[in-house]
Amino acid sequence: MGKVVRVLSLLLIVMGCSSGAGKQSWYTPASATTWQWQLSGAINTTYGVDLYDIDLFDTPASTIAALHRAGKKVICYFSAGSYESWRSDAGAFPAEVRGKKMDGWDELWLDIRQASLQPIMKARLDQARDKGCDGVEPDNVDGYSNETGFPLTADDQLTYNRFLATEAHARGLAVGLKNDLDQIPLLVSAFDFAVNEQCHEFDECAKLAPFITADKPVFNAEYQSRYVTDTNGARTALCAQVKKEHFQTLILPLELDDRFRYACSEVVP
Repeated sequence: MGKVVRVLSLLLIVMGCSSGAGKQSWYTPASATTWQWQLSGAINTTYGVDLYDIDLFDTPASTIAALHRAGKKVICYFSAGSYESWRSDAGAFPAEVRGKKMDGWDELWLDIRQASLQPIMKARLDQARDKGCDGVEPDNVDGYSNETGFPLTADDQLTYNRFLATEAHARGLAVGLKNDLDQIPLLVSAFDFAVNEQCHEFDECAKLAPFITADKPVFNAEYQSRYVTDTNGARTALCAQVKKEHFQTLILPLELDDRFRYACSEVVP
């Protein structure tokens, strides 16, 4: 009887392996992956990078297909934590989930505790999959640390961010953690890369190190004018520091419209 049990166990193991059980099915960029980030204007597809991060709604599937033909991976941006009145699905957001206006942006914070948000975000992830995106960048996933108009807690944010990661992976999509620096130790295992703004400007880059340790890229953007103009060698010094950190840093316009672009991977060999 014991022999029969052992044989059955071996058969189950073999069947599990042959069916692909437990295998990861989504793209996972390495820490050395180079990138371009453009969220407005006609996409400039000519950069010799590994990956493009572009807007989910505004970018046609034909552009994504063209990038794929050129050997690029494509990450699609959408806001998961704010209401944008101009989006095609804006009417799906109930009034009660819309909170305070975001500082500096024409967007409203969302009450991420509400179950009514989940089908909206799932639909956005479906759209990303159907358009051919390789992954997604859900933005504004740090509402708990902002004045949203709702009593959001750190646990609320962790629950929501893990929901986004799980649903992205279920659709075969990579997913990036946008900012939310203080929760990185608890979320790095659930996400495939980080997208960060201005960690050098605000001296916060050390918080992103767990992604590099896990061989997951940190895609960083800096906007300060001293980096743009290289005042007193500021950009050169920044890029030297970035090389030590193993970040993929771009100096870009705040509007992310491709008016200019400086890539540290091209400044410091």
